[in-house]
Amino acid sequence: MNVMKSLVLGSAAALLAAATGAQAADLPIKAKAVEYVKVCSLYGAGFYYIPGTDTCIKLGGYLRVDALAHTNGDYNAAYAGSPGANNRLTNYYQARSREDFNVDTRTATEYGVVRTYADVVFTWTSGTYGGSGNGSTFYSTGAANTANLTSVNGLSNDGIAGGSLGVYYAFIQFAGFTMGKAVSQFDAPWTNYPGNNFDQLVGGGGTVTGVNQFTYTADFGQGITAAISVQDQALYQTTNLWNTSLSTAGGVLTGSYGGNAFGGTVAPDIIGMVRVDQAWGLFQASFAAHDNHTAYYGATETSGHPGDKWGWAGQLALSIKNIPTGPGDTINVQGVYTNGASRYNFQSLAQTSYAMYGSSGNAYQSLGIAGVSDGVFGVGTGVELTTTYGFRGAFTHNWDPYWNTALYGAWAAVRYDNTAKGLICTSPGFVALGITGAGCNPDFNIGQVGLITRWTPVKNLTFSADVTYSHLDQKFSGVIAAPAVNAVAKPAAAYELKDQDTVSLLLRAQRNF
Repeated sequence: MNVMKSLVLGSAAALLAAATGAQAADLPIKAKAVEYVKVCSLYGAGFYYIPGTDTCIKLGGYLRVDALAHTNGDYNAAYAGSPGANNRLTNYYQARSREDFNVDTRTATEYGVVRTYADVVFTWTSGTYGGSGNGSTFYSTGAANTANLTSVNGLSNDGIAGGSLGVYYAFIQFAGFTMGKAVSQFDAPWTNYPGNNFDQLVGGGGTVTGVNQFTYTADFGQGITAAISVQDQALYQTTNLWNTSLSTAGGVLTGSYGGNAFGGTVAPDIIGMVRVDQAWGLFQASFAAHDNHTAYYGATETSGHPGDKWGWAGQLALSIKNIPTGPGDTINVQGVYTNGASRYNFQSLAQTSYAMYGSSGNAYQSLGIAGVSDGVFGVGTGVELTTTYGFRGAFTHNWDPYWNTALYGAWAAVRYDNTAKGLICTSPGFVALGITGAGCNPDFNIGQVGLITRWTPVKNLTFSADVTYSHLDQKFSGVIAAPAVNAVAKPAAAYELKDQDTVSLLLRAQRNF
């Protein structure tokens, strides 16, 4: 009996222990607190705290679709290459799709706000066909439409399922300093766009895709700021630096007056800026100093070289807001003068070599050629700096909250001094073409006028139509016997040197987020 009692009690105790253990295992464990994303109201709408930090972040960008007619890229004019040829190699329409993505972070510190900003774009642009010289053509992809790197057709294009990645901005701001790739302090607040979508408006500086810089900005209050900056001059702030002894007939026919002969970078551009920003608008004065540092006269370092020569640029910009024509209407204008720093007039997306064909009653066809440079030199000479001046502006009128129209225009002049003209007009390429004496004058003017209308049916979605007329007022004269230009299918023939005109159209849909 005692044995049986012990077995029963032992079994009961075991069952109770098992039940108690099961209940303990079933008790809920305290979960780790979830960190929800919180709105950060310190820096405006769209910012959120990064969980677990005191850093605020904002994501943004846009998606853009363009359809273009008679352009030299997106959105440019038919100034050169296949578009300027005005023949069966010319694209009379083009297309581009782009996704822009930007990240803005800010953190409050005892030194002020630490900010980082990055903006990248993913783009696909339809291309064009260039001539091979035997009747066949080839599709051009991946060429750069920049000051000194231009494809045979002047376009930036992409292949099937390809595309291109662009880094517009990547900078850090801390205690008044800006370090990295950002808009130049020389630029007006509207960069290249006082009211337009057209990318190649002349008449002022413009680095809408950013330039590497180290800048200090002082804020004096009452909307008054000043900045001093050093910025990378390579590519963004140079046009051409021609060794005229290397000119060829083929090069001249594309608007190139010699071999581009840049040396390595020695000194960055130095920028100074003062701005007054008030409720009525703003006023800005900018100055730039630019070092022209060449390579050698010949193929080797023993051939010698010119000495460095500093150029400069000065710009004034004015914006007037809420003018009597209507709420939100604005006028933006700017004017610029440069000597040996032409990119501050012909901004970073503007054309610097022109070759435009048209009709003629005196020859096979007419041709307008022109070239922009920072300076020119020949063997044994110093650098002769090129002078430019110009202006651009726009008036924007808001018809209602959904529609607005802008009328815009620009004009720029390029002037070579007498020594520079002598170097150009006696160079091998010009002599071979017979462009000499009174018929040789490399000075030119370019004028642009346009009209754009925008419709914003809902917030952050805009449709626009932009038409631009351009006139090239070149100063060469006479009829020349030119060799064939195979890339644009032009035969060896007589061409009349003459002013040229072109009209371009951009239709755009853009969704910002």
